[in-house]
Amino acid sequence: MNILETHNVVKRYAAHTALDNVSINVPDQSIFGLLGPNGAGKTSLIRIITQITAPDSGEIIFNNSKLDPSHIAQIGYLPEERGLYKKMKVGEHLLYLAQLKGLTKNEAMDKLKIWFIKFDIKTWWDKKVEDLSKGMQQKIQFIATVLHQPKLIILDEPFSGFDPINANIIKDEILELRKQGSTIIFSTHRMESVEELCDYIALINNSKVILNGSTKEVRHQFKTNTYYVEGRGNNQHLNLPEGFIQSNMETLDDDYFKINIKIPSTASSNELIQSLIKEIEIRTFKENIPSMNEIFISSVNGENEVKKILSDINN
Repeated sequence: MNILETHNVVKRYAAHTALDNVSINVPDQSIFGLLGPNGAGKTSLIRIITQITAPDSGEIIFNNSKLDPSHIAQIGYLPEERGLYKKMKVGEHLLYLAQLKGLTKNEAMDKLKIWFIKFDIKTWWDKKVEDLSKGMQQKIQFIATVLHQPKLIILDEPFSGFDPINANIIKDEILELRKQGSTIIFSTHRMESVEELCDYIALINNSKVILNGSTKEVRHQFKTNTYYVEGRGNNQHLNLPEGFIQSNMETLDDDYFKINIKIPSTASSNELIQSLIKEIEIRTFKENIPSMNEIFISSVNGENEVKKILSDINN
């Protein structure tokens, strides 16, 4: 079941097309990475989902119904830019935002007590927002985003301003929110966080979706049948089957070395292992599966290069 679906969404600003027939499916109770370079169209899509703006064409389905204003209370949005009133005190500010989302004052107070204890910020209640650091403000904004327990939580660069310790605290909370039933759309440029947290991704570039699917499936699409090997033995004359290609050979210590070996699509890893154990002592053997960072760069650069070539031809 998908909690959110976008069908052929188009958004234009004057002569600029921000979204060009964008279709994605966000499975319920998942963490979904919405990725793309700056200016790709991510923010435009988020603004449409949160009903800040409307699409020029296309359809948004939320929880099996066409998206409408009644759904706003079921969505939490943490924007990349701070959206807090600097002169307000932290406690009264959070109470105000919670009541805007439909909580009573007593309900909000009960929930805020839990979050203030959880984040160890009990002394912040009477501090003014402007007196907080960037990371401290981000914690407050995170609480405001999730306090009303929305079905869909949209986090745009949620780790901005956090040190590694506080970033891990927020990661743990994101995982806990999913466990409790929320779905998270997670927009970030930190690909290590995508690998660690996201179940599914969509990569937008130049207003179009160029990659879409589960994180595992996407990474496997980019496999090159290359294996990393560390071993001990004679590394100068590995007698590999025909079509097996060695690269990046590096001697680590006397006869201890590491190497990458690409095998043909018709071969198996077992054939490579059987060939290697006749000549070396294998210490490490693993398949090289591209990281999300490598996939991001390869996909975006590849598409941009194709567009440049087509543009040059047309001109």
